[in-house]
Amino acid sequence: MTLEGALAAGIAALGLLVDAGAQTKLLAYVALLEKWNRTYNLTAIREPVRMVTHHLLDALATLPHLPQQRALRLIDVGSGGGLPGVPMAIARPDWQVTLLDSNRKKAAFLRQVVAELSLPNVTIVATRVEDYVPEIPFDVAISRAFAPLPTFVAGARHLVGAGGRLAALKGGNPREELAALPAGVEVVALPVLHVPGVDGERHLVMVQAISTSK
Repeated sequence: MTLEGALAAGIAALGLLVDAGAQTKLLAYVALLEKWNRTYNLTAIREPVRMVTHHLLDALATLPHLPQQRALRLIDVGSGGGLPGVPMAIARPDWQVTLLDSNRKKAAFLRQVVAELSLPNVTIVATRVEDYVPEIPFDVAISRAFAPLPTFVAGARHLVGAGGRLAALKGGNPREELAALPAGVEVVALPVLHVPGVDGERHLVMVQAISTSK
């Protein structure tokens, strides 16, 4: 199957509506990731077809489980090569997506992606998560392979506003990490993600601050 076919079939299996222009950009992103990966070591996955399944579709599988309002403000913490933030930003151009990573080389790659793919809804921030104070709080902070869940929640909870959510992509059910979550937060959803072409369990942990209102 071609890359175009694998992507289109995966998007259909996920039940998503992603137009042809966005699918073209998603494949262009894979091409950039493959090219820059030779020098910058952005991902352990080398084969473009596996980049489609294990990167693009893995990121897009989160979309149905996130708030669906237009102009959603989302930050990808520890974005690395742009995952999951870049595919999400391409599929949802109405969202405002910030990619945060402290690695300057990876931030340079992300700026190249934004420029070459014309992604006006994407902002790059090259700093540590604990040092970043946004002017406007985000609705969602998401991470994939950034840090253990308790570390991510403790470090990123200041990024989201009241009612905002912290979302972490995980493999199997992270029971030990859930048990070690810091005080003041609760798990509000833990959907299993069925990613086409990806074997093994995938979970999306959704965490929110506990409301103190009566």
